[in-house]
Amino acid sequence: SAVALLVLTAAVASGVAALALLPRAPVSRLCTAPNNKTGFLCDDRVTCVPASWVCDRVSNCRNGEDEQEQLCGDLPHSLPGFLVFYCSNPRSWVYADQRCNGLNDCGDCSDETWSLAACPPCGQEWWSCSPVHYEFCSCVPRRLCRDGIQHCLGWSDEFLC
Repeated sequence: SAVALLVLTAAVASGVAALALLPRAPVSRLCTAPNNKTGFLCDDRVTCVPASWVCDRVSNCRNGEDEQEQLCGDLPHSLPGFLVFYCSNPRSWVYADQRCNGLNDCGDCSDETWSLAACPPCGQEWWSCSPVHYEFCSCVPRRLCRDGIQHCLGWSDEFLC
């Protein structure tokens, strides 16, 4: 019985060693950050940082994995695809959490109104109109309504909003 116990112990040990040699399956880093935006999952598998916080030169993950060279070395090509949104000009890109945020991050509104952006209509905190300022695309924040400054072509932000 002592020999059987030694054989069993050796078999278990070799099985554990074999498991340790198997390659680990890649872990998905996609997560949902605050405000239901695309995020990057840290090594702790709990912390989810907004996409635009990745490679911003500030470590937001405990181990700094959001700033590692292999991730940030050749932006945007070194980033996982889920973190990047390409503007209508293929040389321009923004972080995925900047898509549909109401602001003209691409410079041509393709991150807000382009069909690939697939943005929902203006939310409750926004007013739908044709903005006169470069920073907005098809909605302006309701906090700008009736502030005495024209933000919409037809002045709807001052008279109807």
